[in-house]
Amino acid sequence: MKKEKRIFGKALMILSLLFFYIPILYMIVFSFNSGRSLTNFEGFSLTWYEHMFKNRDMMESLYTTITIALIATLVATLLGTISAIGLSKSRKFLKSFVLQLNDFPIMNPEIVTAIGFMLLFITFHIERGFMTMLLAHIAFCTPYVILSIMPKIRSLDPNLADAAMDLGATPWQALTKVLVPQIMPGIFSGALIAFTMSFDDFIISYFVTGGGVKNLSIMVYTMSKRINPSINAISTLVVVLITIVLVIINVIPIIRERKEKKHEKNIN
Repeated sequence: MKKEKRIFGKALMILSLLFFYIPILYMIVFSFNSGRSLTNFEGFSLTWYEHMFKNRDMMESLYTTITIALIATLVATLLGTISAIGLSKSRKFLKSFVLQLNDFPIMNPEIVTAIGFMLLFITFHIERGFMTMLLAHIAFCTPYVILSIMPKIRSLDPNLADAAMDLGATPWQALTKVLVPQIMPGIFSGALIAFTMSFDDFIISYFVTGGGVKNLSIMVYTMSKRINPSINAISTLVVVLITIVLVIINVIPIIRERKEKKHEKNIN
């Protein structure tokens, strides 16, 4: 009975992986198709990659996407880290109240958040474009950073910063040399989630943009209305970029651990 359950579990896992990854593999293969067909592979070619790099709108949308994702990630990570540390030192009622408010943007349907941002910018007569999209991305990314850091802060000794200051550290040194290194895994995971959320956002971006400013999601949406295999090319490029980032993120900690072990062995 146990063997049957294990076999069923493995089969289900394999089917789930195939369900998620076969469309991506299909897209990558057809990005090298020489013809316009999205169902019949006519031959290997880099034609659609050439079209992609020559398409000014597509390159601008890619640049806008990366720029907004990077800036939003940096600002949201900074705000989220400061907020999480501040909440850890706040009163129980205030901390509980703020954390509940922090959960609203995460639990809300994106369409509700998008309409809310749009109405906010319209009410204050703010011209929609790059800046409004950036502000919206920072706003919806920050709660994810706080949510990632808070569990790490809860696991720390609440007197850690006080102990560091008793030993001669300034408040700034206690923050940067004691607290932040301890919660770095939470900061790192929060930044990664923020970057991912910003990079692939469509609904909120669509409602808060204007003036011809488009991110990659909006560009792909407008291109999907007509058959254009360049979509496969730029989507493949995005998959490759994200894969490289994920590999680097996972490899760096392993390299650090090995260096630390070698250093410890040399000391001993």
